[in-house]
Amino acid sequence: MRSVYKAHINENTGAIQTVKEHSENTADLCRRFAVPILKNFTYNVGLLHDIGKFQEDFQRRIDGENIKVEHSTCGALVAKELYPDAAIALMMEYCIAGHHSGIPDGGYKNDTSDMTTLSGRLKRNFEDYSAYKEGIELLEINRNEILSFLMQDCGKNIEILVDKFAFLTRYVFSCLVDADSIDTARFCNGDKIRPLTADFHACLEKVNSKLSSFVCTTPLQKTRALLQQQVFDKTDINGEIYLMNMPTGSGKTLCSVKFALERAIKAGKKRIVYIIPYNSIIDQTMVVFEEMFGSDAEILRHQSTFSYEENDYAEDYLRAAKSAAENWDVESIIVTTAVQFFESVYANKRGKLRKMHNMADSILIFDEAHLMPQNYLQPCLRVITYITKYLNSEAVFLTATMPDFPKLLRQYALENSQIIDLIDNTSMFCAFQKCKYQLLGKLRAESLLEKSMNYPSSLIIVNKKKSAKKLFELCGGKKFHLSTYMTAYDREIIIREIRDELKQLEIDFPDYKDVPQDRRITIISTSLIEAGVDLDIYTVFRELSGLDSILQAGGRCNREGKRTQAEVYIFEFDDENRTLQDMKSNITSGILDKYEDISCPESIKEYYARLFFTKSDALKGKTITRNCSDISCIPFAEYARDFELIDSGTISLVVPRDEQSREIIDSLRFTGGDLGIARRLQKYTCSIYQKELDDLIRQHVVDDFGTGILCLTNTDYYDENTGVTFEAKDYFVC
Repeated sequence: MRSVYKAHINENTGAIQTVKEHSENTADLCRRFAVPILKNFTYNVGLLHDIGKFQEDFQRRIDGENIKVEHSTCGALVAKELYPDAAIALMMEYCIAGHHSGIPDGGYKNDTSDMTTLSGRLKRNFEDYSAYKEGIELLEINRNEILSFLMQDCGKNIEILVDKFAFLTRYVFSCLVDADSIDTARFCNGDKIRPLTADFHACLEKVNSKLSSFVCTTPLQKTRALLQQQVFDKTDINGEIYLMNMPTGSGKTLCSVKFALERAIKAGKKRIVYIIPYNSIIDQTMVVFEEMFGSDAEILRHQSTFSYEENDYAEDYLRAAKSAAENWDVESIIVTTAVQFFESVYANKRGKLRKMHNMADSILIFDEAHLMPQNYLQPCLRVITYITKYLNSEAVFLTATMPDFPKLLRQYALENSQIIDLIDNTSMFCAFQKCKYQLLGKLRAESLLEKSMNYPSSLIIVNKKKSAKKLFELCGGKKFHLSTYMTAYDREIIIREIRDELKQLEIDFPDYKDVPQDRRITIISTSLIEAGVDLDIYTVFRELSGLDSILQAGGRCNREGKRTQAEVYIFEFDDENRTLQDMKSNITSGILDKYEDISCPESIKEYYARLFFTKSDALKGKTITRNCSDISCIPFAEYARDFELIDSGTISLVVPRDEQSREIIDSLRFTGGDLGIARRLQKYTCSIYQKELDDLIRQHVVDDFGTGILCLTNTDYYDENTGVTFEAKDYFVC
């Protein structure tokens, strides 16, 4: 038997970390990360995770021999031997066996050893690793207490029990792989990077100062203050999920951040996490937070379209932020996307799941909560209830169009979540009604444009990109176009131009009277303009769609409330017929027939009631337990592969738009692509459908250079005003 069993060798110094040292360090970190009831449990998981390194072949491998050795399954086999309770043993087995390759599918009893399922891997034979018994001392765990914790709130509902078991398994796995990564990095690289921090008390003072600076003289301003006070009066109430139902223009962002800071301070939470549906809203939110908090909050911005390398940050902050993006180890504010959040908690790989345990002890703000993906609504709601009930966190659902979340949570998640309604008096909502919604019916495109030209500025929002492009081509005068056929780079330029034109229009014509035709502004867009794009338009035209989309469109009309009344017109194209598949449009049509004011709380509540009743099968069809009724066969890997919140029907295409993008694309030809390059190219991407991509490929104008990153190679197929075209521009030689 060897005297020294090596876990790692520092390549720079030649120093050796023994398996015992690494196991104990990992166990200590696991214990520190875990909620109290799971501390000894996770400690033992940390101790056992690498005992396969006591195999002689692994020691030969670490000494330089070119041999493959599996070590992760050994600890899982020991857990199976040591713990007679199937639930306790299985949770350890999933986590330990998967700590490198990811939590495996459970599999079935007849799986063979050549299969990658947990059941299959546990049938493999390994060299003797019993030397682990000499130095590793496991802690006593209270099996009854853990089993009781697992059964809590499940009753006789097997589906909830299996789902909760899967959640806690991913949580324990998160503690393990983050601890393993941190200890390995500290030994091998000397990494000990400070966490990002914030002074919540100082941040709260700045929010209070900002709020007190507002002068409440008009009825609307006074009503806004009264509405916000309803929220502030409830900061002492302990709950798990808080509902903040506030109309557009009522100061939701500032109100929510004050509430979050108050709760973080009073309840002793470590971090505040803003979960936002769209990248464009993150841009806007970050500007508000950075300007308001300054040096009092080191904010972590974690989104696919943002790269810290592309921005001018101090080296110390840059290292801390890049490290924090891996595991969310911050005592500050995190701003991220709903996709990042939910796809992380339902992942099975260590790269994504490392951050999950740091969702504990947090205030989670779900901005525009009504936009939670409906096809995944049940798993999204469930995981929020688990995090708030079992991981000592609190969640705030923030939106101007609030579904009946108490009913949805009881029906699709946990029945006994503590839900607090922060706005219990909605009678003041009518004060924020800055526009009137009117149904125009069916119109020809030409008639729609003719009507829109009667106003100083108009915004026409349509459901399809092709419709937007067609309207833009038909439109005359000062016109702008926005759709995802365009790159984010060009959309940002267009939005800046729109803001400048609107500002100048107001300066030149403060009463908006007698605006000449050549100064009237027409903006034609898809729904992307409805979220995160703050524009104040004179009149809005919205193609019939979901009620939430129509009300979001209305938020761009008379946004500042400078006019007593403004109009949002709802229309349909006369050459398009609604079908039974146009579910949201059909429901909205019924709401329009019934309610004079479709923005009232009753209208919104009924819309969602009809929508969720119609989609009830879809809402509950995507849980991890849909094809699984036993904890031994949970399909962790399969479910993670299938869990995609973004519609995979669209494909990202990179378009060279400036010198930087051209240089990056050129580098793909020679160096290949990686995650860093893909992130740097995000703002130069547009979205197209598969058949549109196939069309461009047939014309030999797209190439991925073997990297998987699709690039447009002929810029004649791109127009800066309308985006991707599917035939080349015509050139005339005179």
